[in-house]
Parts: sequence; structure tokens; C-alpha cells
Amino acid sequence: MASLSRLANRLITPAAKQMLLAWERLESGVAYDPTSIATRHEPYGLYDELRRKDPVHRMRLMKAWALTRYEDVDQLLRDHKRFTSEGRNYGYTSYLTMLDFDPPKHTRLRGLVSKAFTPRAIEKLEPRIDAVVNELLDAVGNQDRFDLIDAVAFPLPVIVIAEMLGVPPEDRDRFRGWSDDIAMTVEPLLDEPDVHKVRKATGELFEYFEGQIEKRRANPQDDLLSGLMAAEEAGDRLTREELLSTLMLLLVAGNETTRNLIGNGMLALLRHPDQLERLRQHPDMLTGAIGELLRYDPPVQFDGRIAREDLDIGGKKIRSGDRVISLLGAANRDPEVFTDPNRLDLGRSEKSHISFGRGIHYCLGASLAVLEGKGTFKALLERFPRIRLAQDPVRRNQMVLRGLSELWVDVT
Repeated sequence: MASLSRLANRLITPAAKQMLLAWERLESGVAYDPTSIATRHEPYGLYDELRRKDPVHRMRLMKAWALTRYEDVDQLLRDHKRFTSEGRNYGYTSYLTMLDFDPPKHTRLRGLVSKAFTPRAIEKLEPRIDAVVNELLDAVGNQDRFDLIDAVAFPLPVIVIAEMLGVPPEDRDRFRGWSDDIAMTVEPLLDEPDVHKVRKATGELFEYFEGQIEKRRANPQDDLLSGLMAAEEAGDRLTREELLSTLMLLLVAGNETTRNLIGNGMLALLRHPDQLERLRQHPDMLTGAIGELLRYDPPVQFDGRIAREDLDIGGKKIRSGDRVISLLGAANRDPEVFTDPNRLDLGRSEKSHISFGRGIHYCLGASLAVLEGKGTFKALLERFPRIRLAQDPVRRNQMVLRGLSELWVDVT
């Protein structure tokens, strides 16, 4: 199962791919091609079509089921007894994180890490996050045009997680490159050059952290790395592999979620100037606004599980061992849950978005990402009485992680 998507990507010819998509369309009236650049860049119209015509959709290219309704997605993500996270990894590296395990192993690993991400611990970071955001914007200087991704969205989360881990400032740029490459491990369809990048970056990151671990053994510090090394829960500690894979997860997940939240969120505001002005006039709306921006264009588009048993979802027969994918971006725009779901409304007060997942795998760093997003949007609105899109944004060509590589803005 782990190597299935890689084999499919390498072996399916363009003609065979079109035949599989035609098969999907005959079965359901709609085909979902996650490899399409058009779909990756603007998936929401297709999500609407899937939800209307075939909300529990058989994806022939990936040999998986795709769920698009809020209720189905919510239930699947909460139900770790009938849907397992084990085996969903695509096999690009041999290292697994807590996201790839069920209880009791998941419970143990998350318990050892979660102490650093309690609401109280994250709240203490707010002054430092605000300071980093302002330092990054100070570096922009008097430029009236700059790339928001390169200036703030990319460096901010790297600096914050690096400082939490105790990584020296001079090493942060290396973190950026590693994070970009390792983040591809969540993508189901990678070619061999990208798999090589993933493995190379993982090896280099682990080698780096092993050096940092040896330094902490000799001289423990007041940082997250030292804390993870010393963490105990019922007399248990992280093994070497568990420690390294957890550090990798913290770096990549912490960086990707915040970067995409800031980029996607700011782009949505720039394309809806009435909502941008609404937020400027009512800064007290910021917390709710972050939630609506996450709903409107989530940083992570889908999450996968494996069925543990034969079951029925929406009248479709799911077999034990089938891969089932929750389309978070589709669930967030379900008209059964959200009024006029394709409209950005910063004052929306309906059900919560599903962008951080649900259940035992709910995003560990969700509160940190929100705090970093709030700090960034607050500073941008305070500094720049006028901010607008300078040119078309450049979107990263990924299907799971949805974000921008460039977002140029004009400011005064």
C-alpha cells in the first residue's frame, strides 16, 4: 500500500490515465484528477461538483475513496477504531511520526510532546512572535513592493520553531530548505527525483539533529529539544528514532501550516477588499477572522486513513484495507453546514472549520499557527494603511499542502 502511489505515478501512461478518469466519469458523472495543475491551483469548483454528484467518490488514479461532505469527513477523522492511520504513509522514507500511529503508541508519543504545546506554553510565546514579525517587516524597510512569503510567511514559523528547539540562528536557513523538501512526504504522487530530495533532506536533517542531541547530552538547555530528551510519561522516554522523527514533524508541520495560513489568508483578503477593510476597521474580529480564512482556503487539503473493516459510507461499500481520503477543503465548503460557503465572511459564526483535523490527530500546533497568523495580520494592517496585490501570486504545485511560493504586494 505504501508504495502504491509511487508505482502508479511511474507506470501509468497518459493514455491509461485518461482511461481511468473516463472510467470515473462513467461511474459517477465526475472525475477527480489530483495531478492536474488546474485542479491543484483551484480545486473548489471541482469539490462542489464532487459533493453534488458523488460525495463518496472512487478515485481510480490513487485507488482510494474521497469524502467531500463535512459530516462524513468529521466522522472519519474522529473514528480511529474503524479507520487506522497505520499504513497510510507513502513509503518515501522508513521514518514514521506520531501521525502514522494509532493508540496506544500515538497516545504515548503525543503525550510526551504535547507539554510544549499547552495553551499556557503557547500564550507565553506571543510577545516573541510579535517581535519577530516586526523585525521581519523592519527588514522590508521603505520598499513599496515586496514578496510577503519570502519576507514574513516563510521565515516566521522557521524562526519560532527553531528558537523553541534551541537551534542556533546561523542554522535557520538550512531548516528552510530541509522543510521544503521533507514536506513532500505527504504528497501521494512523487516522481523519483522528488523522492531523492526527500531522502536526502531527511538524512541531512537527522544528521544535524544527532549533533544537537549530543551537545544537549553534554550540556542540557532550556529548550524543547532538551525537554523532549528528558520527557517522561509513566517512566517512558522517546527512543532515538522517535526523537528524530518527532523533531522532523515539529519542523515541517510547524512551518507548513503557518506559512500557508498567512499566504492563503492574505491572498483571500486582498481578493476581497471589503473584508480586508472590515478587519481593518474592527481589529477585535481578528481571532474569528483567522478561523474563517482557515475555512475558506485551508493550508492542508486532505488527510488519509485506511479502513479497518468492511463498512458503508453514503451507500458506498468500503472494503477493509481501502484508503479513504478526507477532502478538508471540500468539507469546509459544504452548503449543508455553511451558508453561502464560497463567500468569504469574516463575521461567520457557524460550525467550526475542519482545517486542523479532528479527533486524536487534531493538529498539535494549531494554537501556535493561529497565534503566528494573528501576529502577522495585525502587524500588516497596523503598518500599511494601504496594501494590495502587486501581481498574480505563484502557487506551489502540490495537492495536499496548499500554499504560495510568491505573494507580491504593493504597500504604502
